[in-house]
Amino acid sequence: MKNSIHTHSRISILHLLTAVFVDFTNRARAVERFTVKRVLFLLLCSSMLGIWSGCDQTADGDEGVDSSTADAIIDDDVDGEAPKDEDSGGVDARDASAPSVADGGSVADGSSVTADPRKMSAAGGTPGGSDMGGSGGMGPSSADSGSLAGSSSGADIGSESGVSTIPVIDGSSNGGANVKPGTLTAGAWDDNRNFDRFFEYRSSLLQGGLVGVMPTSDGDHADAHELFTTTPDPRTTLDVALVIDTTGSMLDEIAYLQAEFLALSRAIEEAYPNSEQRWSLVVYRDRGDVYVVRSYDFETSATAFRTRLDEQQADGGGDYEEASDEALAEMNRMAWRADDDVARLAFWVADAPHHREKAKALAEAVLAARDLGVHIYPVASSGVDELTELTMRSAAQLTGGRYLFLTNDSGVGGEHKEPTIPCYFVTKLDDAILRMVDIEMTGVYREPSEEEIIRKAGDPQDGACRLESGEEVEIF
Repeated sequence: MKNSIHTHSRISILHLLTAVFVDFTNRARAVERFTVKRVLFLLLCSSMLGIWSGCDQTADGDEGVDSSTADAIIDDDVDGEAPKDEDSGGVDARDASAPSVADGGSVADGSSVTADPRKMSAAGGTPGGSDMGGSGGMGPSSADSGSLAGSSSGADIGSESGVSTIPVIDGSSNGGANVKPGTLTAGAWDDNRNFDRFFEYRSSLLQGGLVGVMPTSDGDHADAHELFTTTPDPRTTLDVALVIDTTGSMLDEIAYLQAEFLALSRAIEEAYPNSEQRWSLVVYRDRGDVYVVRSYDFETSATAFRTRLDEQQADGGGDYEEASDEALAEMNRMAWRADDDVARLAFWVADAPHHREKAKALAEAVLAARDLGVHIYPVASSGVDELTELTMRSAAQLTGGRYLFLTNDSGVGGEHKEPTIPCYFVTKLDDAILRMVDIEMTGVYREPSEEEIIRKAGDPQDGACRLESGEEVEIF
């Protein structure tokens, strides 16, 4: 009986491998979709066929692979159709097939595709390594269950096995019973208050040949600086959009970010009870994933927003770059109110840059947000590179927002890039965001209180830092 089960299993797996091979052959243009997840999947199949020594030994009680299950695994890919967003609350997913030459795809245009080891998710996790800083690897996620799987150790990210322990988000709209808000830590920086330094920073990277920089002009940045250094008027109503990268590399922090923003929406709701508030959500991944962009337009029910947010999970991605240009373009299509008394804020949470060939599209989306009066507040997560920092800081500077960046002080997630700024305060992320909202609503700048400050980088005194060069910069 066991032999017949093994034979049936091998026939099923051979059927699966044949189907996957045909899929790849017929869709040569989709080489970019050959992600680390698929490589691991094929290696798993090979090991199950007994190609590696000892792999054909099955313990008593093991079950064979049912062929219907194997067919179901590849059902979404073999038919050659782009997956559709079946979530009734979101817009139709963008074409998730591999990009063609017209799309600027990296395979068709001759450039290389680099798999990002941080984005290995439900297919088996990511091994620990120096690229992830001190936190080790990521735990696996549940597949399409609407939740993040893993243990619930709070800020205890490392383990003796080198595998991160990821807290559970159980989809119960409570922000994850095992994740407490107020865990993540962050700094903040305002490049419009330090425009000369920002201009030098951007210019040095351009002169150094950094590829993929948004093609915004010096005049665009100078005009934004002039516009956003004036004292703003107070606002009475609030539109908030949350834009989140939900690819696999966000797995180490997304549960905490969900808990933070779930609690923040409540805190903002309570802080401004007489101000009408609306909330919207955009989540994005990349071409070839189950979806590229999903969006949920503005609604006055903060509870409905929190339910939508709590349903999201991290998965997919494959290569390093993601479809942030499409996400911000979708954000602009939201039903933003145009009244002068509305504070329009977008919190953009991500850990990876845009595709280099999409720099122009991303710049257009950022400038369109500026024209709508939307202030972008990026939240840089673990793993960002120099291009991501420059892009996020540019988006904030051009739209009148501020650059927020997570720090290592929380002990959560992978290594966080030290920002290219001379000094800053570290506070809890929720304190930082509440301060940003308060500044937007009142029009009055305020520093964090001494009770809020966890750490000071540099030597900030009286709202400024004096550098060794004699230059003085304004801390935010």
